[in-house]
Amino acid sequence: MYKFGKWLGGTLGWVMGGPIGSLLGFALGSLFDTANITVLKEDPPLNQRQKRAYTKPGDFNISLLVLSAAVMKADGRVLKSEVSFVRKFLIKQFGEEQAGQMLLMLRELINQKIDVYQVCNQIKQHMDYPSRLQLIHYLYGLCTSDTELNSIEIEIVERIGHFLAISSRDLNSIKAMFTKKTNVKADYDILEINANATNEEIKKAYRKMAVKYHPDKVSHLGDAAQKAASEKFKEVQLAYENIKKQRGIN
Repeated sequence: MYKFGKWLGGTLGWVMGGPIGSLLGFALGSLFDTANITVLKEDPPLNQRQKRAYTKPGDFNISLLVLSAAVMKADGRVLKSEVSFVRKFLIKQFGEEQAGQMLLMLRELINQKIDVYQVCNQIKQHMDYPSRLQLIHYLYGLCTSDTELNSIEIEIVERIGHFLAISSRDLNSIKAMFTKKTNVKADYDILEINANATNEEIKKAYRKMAVKYHPDKVSHLGDAAQKAASEKFKEVQLAYENIKKQRGIN
């Protein structure tokens, strides 16, 4: 048996209660080392500032797995390409052993009924905005991992973004990072500007987005999340370089 308690015991906070805690309890109870971890315990109410400082790496990882399960099963089927995407992502971020444990959790979560609104509401109450942006970045990558875009999965990611109080411009920016082959103005969408923006507006937009998507924004979630966030940051840099090249901006 995998010793999930040893792995997660010190990295879980608010996901231990609420709808996410219930999912963990029902789906993963047999996988957890109950001597080291207790699920389904409701946390006491926190004020807004306390909530934003309360997210631990394990909270983010479990949130990622629950939302991944919701997206993967949205169209009534779970494809090998989706499982492969998740596996590769987890191995890249966490290593073989921990990725294997997280995949076992994901398998159990896929078999559960997930109330996306309630799950997102719990995440929104406790998780800071940059971390929620990182969740959306990952989910768009998941639903575009097939050879063709899955409109049903794209729709649920957009709904998740809405439930997480992500702005439409930020949703469109992150989506553009994964749809560049079919979106001729993707570079501008990534920077959240119009194609007729002035050169000065482009420079200003780049500086703003570089700050918004900087990996340090999620440093409190650990090295793995910060490493994943660097991919989003690189897309902003690439979009800016592409526009500069097109316009001859120095």
